[in-house]
Amino acid sequence: MSGEVGEVKATARDVARWLENWHQEIDSAVQYRAMATGEKNEQIADVYRRLAAFEDKHADFWEARLRAAGRNPGPRRPSVRARVLAWIARRFGAGTILSTIAAGEYAQRNDYLAHPETRGTGMTEDERMHARVLARVLARTHGLEGGALARLEGRHRNVGGNALRAAVLGANDGLCSNLSLVMGVAGASADHRVVLLTGLAGLLAGALSMALGEWVSVTSARELAEREIRIERSEIEENPGEEREELQLIYESKGLARQEASDLATSLMKDENAALDALAREELGIDPDQLGGSPWTAALASLFLFAFGAIIPVVPFMVMAGPRVPLVSIAAGGVGLFAIGAAISLLTGRSMLWSGARQLLLGFAAAGTTYLIGRAIGVAVGG
Repeated sequence: MSGEVGEVKATARDVARWLENWHQEIDSAVQYRAMATGEKNEQIADVYRRLAAFEDKHADFWEARLRAAGRNPGPRRPSVRARVLAWIARRFGAGTILSTIAAGEYAQRNDYLAHPETRGTGMTEDERMHARVLARVLARTHGLEGGALARLEGRHRNVGGNALRAAVLGANDGLCSNLSLVMGVAGASADHRVVLLTGLAGLLAGALSMALGEWVSVTSARELAEREIRIERSEIEENPGEEREELQLIYESKGLARQEASDLATSLMKDENAALDALAREELGIDPDQLGGSPWTAALASLFLFAFGAIIPVVPFMVMAGPRVPLVSIAAGGVGLFAIGAAISLLTGRSMLWSGARQLLLGFAAAGTTYLIGRAIGVAVGG
């Protein structure tokens, strides 16, 4: 892939497209370097650094096209989204954004097919390779198969698998539900204390319900995983030959030659614990060392994340009094909704302004609806 390009004629649309690609490659390089900094496993950190180097070369390619068209792109500055994700990776570890980055690479792996300038450069193959590499890192660190990338847009049941998603959606649940509850009661009653007590009750009930649900979910997943491992152990003891063949087929499907796969499977079956570990990971997709994570950690995380969002519309009723408190509460909720919407853009890649405004509109629609219903009920019962 050459960075040298002779003078070219380009339309405004071409320049805009090249600039977009250039910015995306800059963002990817910054994110991968941050992931390398936040990664404790040096082998995986080196993988991230090498991926960053690929993205730098791709940025060089688009920069050369822009300069050849007489357009100086200026210094390489990552977007706000990329800077935020990079900060999270450096501060909390690469795993906090791995699923988000992997899903993006998977979704964009064929994008360069639509760009005639990349033909014969190998850039499409590079992007596909990035998606495959991250799929393997996910499989190694989270017990996911590569095909699971297509399902990474699920809800926040797996706190450990994508902490960023869990934090954003957990706080969003708390804020939206309690803001609507507070506004509904404020519409039905002018009593400051009634609204405050309702908001606190909603916070506690919602947070405890989320925590209990998360604890039950993770505990059930652990129990199911433990049962599957017990069954696998008994199969190793009763039918070691069949289990060895299963291991061999698994390794052949991963690309090993038949004899290599056979030798590896035979070697693993000599140690029951090693065989069980390999079969649990490769056949069941279970990490015996993790088993889905700690239910208590998941429960506490859900409790605090929900409470963090739910407390926002309640604080004005705790520190103020008078007829203007509901307005201050809805204003505080609006700020929180916009901030959460902007945070969601870190997961989706959409504009922070657009995501924040959408979240604000939807949250206000829910709160306004409950306020009007509460108002109607309050009038009907003479409140």
